[in-house]
Amino acid sequence: PDYSRLLAAPEASADELTFMRWLRQQRQREMLRWIWRDVNGWCSVQQLTRELSDFADACIELAVRRAHAELVIRHGEPIGEECGQPQRLCVIGMGKLGAQELNLSSDVDLIFTYPEAGETAGPHVISNQEFFVRVGQKVIRLLDAQTEDGFVFRVDMRLRPWGDGSALASSFTSLETYYEQHGREWERYAWIKARVVTGGQNSGQAGAQLLAMTRPFVYRRYVDYSAFAALREMKGMIAREVLWRNTQDDIKLGAGGIREIEFIVQAFQ
Repeated sequence: PDYSRLLAAPEASADELTFMRWLRQQRQREMLRWIWRDVNGWCSVQQLTRELSDFADACIELAVRRAHAELVIRHGEPIGEECGQPQRLCVIGMGKLGAQELNLSSDVDLIFTYPEAGETAGPHVISNQEFFVRVGQKVIRLLDAQTEDGFVFRVDMRLRPWGDGSALASSFTSLETYYEQHGREWERYAWIKARVVTGGQNSGQAGAQLLAMTRPFVYRRYVDYSAFAALREMKGMIAREVLWRNTQDDIKLGAGGIREIEFIVQAFQ
C-alpha cells in the first residue's frame, strides 16, 4: 500500500487529540492486517518488514510536519545563517527502520539533525537548535505517548551523539565534528544502516548531503584492521553477557542469533 495517502488525510490537520487518536487507530488497523497476512502466509518477510517501515516513515513525516507548523506560529521559520533559507528537521532512521526491516514489535531508532545554525524569524526568536529540539520533543510525544488508544511507535534516541543527556537535535556541522573526533566503532556499524526518513525534497537533499559527510567515518579509505578487532571485542563482550545471564537460547544475542548474523555482515561491509 501507498502510505503517502496518510499525508493528505483530513485527520492529519485536525486538533492534536483527534490526530493522535486517528494515527493510533491507523496503526491498529494496519497491525491487524499485517498479522493476519503473516499468520496465513500471504506475504513474505521482506514484504511485511518493508510495509511496516514505509508506514513508520509516513507517521514520522506527519509528526514532523505538524510539530514544525505549530512552532512556526510562535517562533517563525528557522533560518540558516549561511544560506538564509528556511530549515527543516532531517530525521535519520537507524537500525531496523534505517534498513527498512521493522518487525511487528520494533521501536524506531532516530537521530534528529538540521543543516545550519541560525535563529528563527520571529515573533519570539529562538535559536535553530532550540527550535528543532522542541520539534523533536513534539514528534516523540505524538508517536510515543501512551494514550487510551495505545502508541504509534516507541521512539529510541540513544544512537545520537553522546546518547542520553545530550541535545536532542544537532546541526550537520556538529554531527560531522563529533564523528571525526569522537565517533566510536559501534557507531560506524550503526551508520551502515542509516537512512534519511523525512521529508520534502529539500530535506531529502540535505539528508543525502549528511550521509555523504558521514561516509568517510563509516567506510575508511583502506582496510581498517582495528574495526575487525573492535567487532571481535564487542562479540566477546556479548558472549560473556549471555553466559552470565544464562540466555544462550536468546534469539537476538545467543549463538547463531540476530546479532551474530549482523556482525558477519558488518565485517564484510
